[in-house]
Amino acid sequence: MSKKVRKAVFPAAGLGTRFLPATKASPKEMLPLVDKPLIQYSVEEAVASGIDSILIITGRDKAAIENHFDISFELEQMLKERGKDEMFKQVRAITDIAKISYTRQKQALGLGHAIYQAKDFVGDEPFAALLADDIVDAEVPALAQMIKIYEEFGCPVVATMQVEGEAISRFGVIDAEEVSPGVFKINDMVEKPAYEDAPSDLAIIGRYIFTPDIFEAIEETKPGSGGEIQITDAMRLLLKKRPFYAVRLDGTRHDAGDKLGFLIATVEYALKRDDLSQDFKNYLRSLSL
Repeated sequence: MSKKVRKAVFPAAGLGTRFLPATKASPKEMLPLVDKPLIQYSVEEAVASGIDSILIITGRDKAAIENHFDISFELEQMLKERGKDEMFKQVRAITDIAKISYTRQKQALGLGHAIYQAKDFVGDEPFAALLADDIVDAEVPALAQMIKIYEEFGCPVVATMQVEGEAISRFGVIDAEEVSPGVFKINDMVEKPAYEDAPSDLAIIGRYIFTPDIFEAIEETKPGSGGEIQITDAMRLLLKKRPFYAVRLDGTRHDAGDKLGFLIATVEYALKRDDLSQDFKNYLRSLSL
């Protein structure tokens, strides 16, 4: 029987260049989607999916992430003294959300290199990897959907979505056969193919479940452009030794690491809020677009 997926890794050492100058001194993972930072949405997704131990891979100028999930004594004391009990509970819940550890990726050398920093944390267990700027709005948490497939097959699982047209060239793309509705057995993967060379319209997005042999595959992966080790290349090596599956997620994925995607996600999440929805709708209707 496969071991339970109880650990999750969050690579968060990237430079966030798509959001400069906002990310010059602040982590992109801390950009607020309405009133919560991006990374908190993904951490909450992981916890709701049964994860109890989290490792965040950080880098220089990322202390804000650690501070966010740490106790803020002065803030909590002030909220209690002023009788703001609901705000206090909200702030304390962030601290109590999960057991969170941190390690540094000293150089940003690709997603594969970032995930490799979790080798000691993972040990011999399967684990999830989540990218904080991929926000998935789903009734059943995206990671929970993937864990269900992992438990069925006992093999690595990636999340996928359909992407139409030229945009497919921005993603890793799978060549796969559908084995049940929304579940695919992967034959091959290609990193950012030209539109005409893409083997399908199924793109890999920022949710993965790996078995610990991914680390050996990363060690064997040759660096690509800029000296970066791509996780897709490591997965292709591992695919020669064991099956991989993909899940077409039931939900809406937002690329919150892209300016337009971030703005769309902000609107969508604001419209879901009882305290904002009606006033925000009224404002949007008032615009002469």
